[in-house]
Amino acid sequence: MIRDVESEQHASAPVLAAYSYCEAVTGQQARNFAYGIRLLPTPKRRAMSALYAFSRRVDDIGDGALADEVKAARLQDTRALLDRIRAGAVEDDDTDPVAVALAHASRAFPIPLGGLDELIDGVLKDVRGETYETWDDLKVYCRCVAGAIGRLSLGVFGTEPGAHGAERAPEYADTLGLALQLTNILRDIREDAAGGRTYLPADDLAKFGCSAGFHGPTPPEGSDFAGLVHFEVRRARALFAEGYQLLPMLDRRSGACVAAMAGIYRRLLDRIEREPEAVLRGRVSLPGREKAYVAVRGLSGLDTRHVTRQTLRRRA
Repeated sequence: MIRDVESEQHASAPVLAAYSYCEAVTGQQARNFAYGIRLLPTPKRRAMSALYAFSRRVDDIGDGALADEVKAARLQDTRALLDRIRAGAVEDDDTDPVAVALAHASRAFPIPLGGLDELIDGVLKDVRGETYETWDDLKVYCRCVAGAIGRLSLGVFGTEPGAHGAERAPEYADTLGLALQLTNILRDIREDAAGGRTYLPADDLAKFGCSAGFHGPTPPEGSDFAGLVHFEVRRARALFAEGYQLLPMLDRRSGACVAAMAGIYRRLLDRIEREPEAVLRGRVSLPGREKAYVAVRGLSGLDTRHVTRQTLRRRA
């Protein structure tokens, strides 16, 4: 439930400027995320931009060229800033616009800020170069860097009063985050390999003869790369199917936002499934017109109605 929506309309000039900064960051850097949050009313859109801008800062530290010990120190500094936000110690005239915006958003909405601690924990795993033996191991990482974002976003969206099964909304939001992250991992296989990172579970890589890794535009010799990709695509689809049960619990525009963001990634998954080796040649993406179509589809409520019908059939 929103604690103080009206405060958005009476925000101070520094707070509005801070939100504008966060929205600019989101528009410039969040190619897929921005399509979804455009569908939200202004208070929620601003709050989501603040969440994105803070998360982007954390990710940029992890992805940057600094020495690992410097990255770790900067991530701890970012955690200390989060502690200040949590303690209500960030004033409207603070010099950090992201902190100002997130502090205001966390007063207006019941955002579980601990999810940002989880994000920092996940990025620290990247800094340490952790790899994952099994899907259960990878899920822990995905819950930190993506499932937590789903739960943070749910704090902004809220659930509709009386929504059936709303107590499971955080679980579904978390699962949608996992689905999006696994899609990201598949899309970025080559890019991550170039940066010395491997995310797919070692068990899965061995099963399909891909343990040698991905260092060029073609799969490892003798591997079943298409089989690996199709296996992970099926896993991601199952996660999407479970996570989509969140949609009927949200108001129309929040549901449209989630459906748009998830819909873009599901279409990416379709492209990856049709041409697995494309991810080794470069980043797979959707053209802007297709993203716009997905956003319109989300706003129309088609996905929400489809999920609702499926849910009613299961209950019958």
